[in-house]
Amino acid sequence: MVPSTRILCLALCSVFALVVVNNTPVHSTDTDIQQIIRKIDEMYRSESSYSEFEMHVVTPHWERTMVMEAWTVGMDKTFVRITSPRKEKGMTTLRIGNEMWNYLPKTNKIIKIPPSMMMSSWMGSDFTNDDVVREFSLYEDYSYSETSVAAPDTSLIYIDCVPREDLAVVWKNVVIAVTRSDYLPVWQKYYDEKGALMRTMYFREIKTFDDRTIPAVMELVPENKEGHKTEIRYTVLELDIDVGEDVFSLRNLRAQK
Repeated sequence: MVPSTRILCLALCSVFALVVVNNTPVHSTDTDIQQIIRKIDEMYRSESSYSEFEMHVVTPHWERTMVMEAWTVGMDKTFVRITSPRKEKGMTTLRIGNEMWNYLPKTNKIIKIPPSMMMSSWMGSDFTNDDVVREFSLYEDYSYSETSVAAPDTSLIYIDCVPREDLAVVWKNVVIAVTRSDYLPVWQKYYDEKGALMRTMYFREIKTFDDRTIPAVMELVPENKEGHKTEIRYTVLELDIDVGEDVFSLRNLRAQK
C-alpha cells in the first residue's frame, strides 16, 4: 500500500511451492517474534512524513511510471499528489480515516470513493483503494508465530500473521520473511480465506532516510494476474516533520504545485 509513512505480485508455480506453510516446529522465543513484528510495524511509521516516490506499473499490454509526493500524519491522514508525467499531473488523493477522495484535473471534479469501489485499482496500479484507506498494526491487530516454509532459506525467519476475527481484512493470513541479521523484511505473502496465495510484496534496496534504514523499493505482484506488477521506489523520505492541517483538505485536492 502507499505508505502512511507506510505505504502496502506475478507468481510462477515454483514460487507458490516455495512458500507453502507447514507445521514444522520452530525455536525462536515469543519475545524474539514480538521484537521482529514491532520493528516491521514501525519501519515505515512516524508521527508525520513527507515522501517522494516513483510508482512503476507493468501489465502485459503497457507500462508506465508516475512520480508522486505524499504527506502523512499518524495513521489517519494521507495526501498524495502526482507530479509527472503530464497526462496524470495534478491527480490527487486525500484519505482521512476510512474516507477517501480523488481529484481528476481533466474534469475538475472531486470524487468521493464509495464503499462499492474500495476494491478497485488505485491510479491504475495493483494496489486497491482499500489498500490506501486501510491502516492496521501487525503488532496490535494480528497474532503471530514463527513458522516454516518449503525449501527454506536459513538466513531468513518466517512469521505467520493472523488477523483478529473482528478485523475487516480480506486476508486469512500473511506470511513474512525477514533477515536473521537485522530483521528487515524480504517478502510478504498474502493468502485468502481458502489458503490460496493471492499476492506477494517484495522488499529491496536497503537505504537510510533520516537515520531510518528501510527497504527503499517495494514490489507488489498479484498472483492471479499474470504479467502484472507495481513497484514503488522511494527517493525522498523525511520523518517527524511539521505538516500543516491545511494539507489534508478538499481545497488542497485542487491546488497545483
